[in-house]
Amino acid sequence: MALEELYREVILDHYRNPRHKGRLPGAHFHAEGQNPSCGDEFSLDLAVEDGVIVQVATQGQGCSISQASGSMMADIIKGKTVDQVEEITTKFKLMMDIEEGENPVDPARPGAVLGDLEALQGVRKFPVRIKCADLPWATLADALEEAKAAQ
Repeated sequence: MALEELYREVILDHYRNPRHKGRLPGAHFHAEGQNPSCGDEFSLDLAVEDGVIVQVATQGQGCSISQASGSMMADIIKGKTVDQVEEITTKFKLMMDIEEGENPVDPARPGAVLGDLEALQGVRKFPVRIKCADLPWATLADALEEAKAAQ
C-alpha cells in the first residue's frame, strides 16, 4: 500500500469513527470554532486537573479533513499536560506550514513524530484545506486560554 493510500485510510477512519465524540458532563472548559469558507464547525470540551488534560470530548460537522483532524487531536492530547499540548500544537502547525525540504515530523528528528496527525501532511498540497485541518487546533487554543485564565 502506498503511503498516500495509508494516510487516506487513516483520515477516513478518524472521520468515520471519531474518537472522543460527545460532550463532557460537569465542570469543564469549552470552545467552539467555525470555518465559514467551507461550513466546518467544531466544538471542544476539556477537563483539566492539575495542568493535565484528563478528559476530552468533541462535536462537529464538516469535511473529512476538519473532523479527522479533531479526532486525531483529541487522541493525542488526552493525558498530556497543557505545556505538552502547546508543544504538540506548535509541531502540528509547523507541519502544516513547512517549506519544501523541511519536515518537522521526520522520524529521524527526536520528538517530532505526531502519530496519526502525520496523515494530514498531504493537506499542504491544497492550501485552501489547511484551514480545515487547523480548525480543531484553533478551537483547542481558545479552550486552553479559558483553562489558563481559570488557574
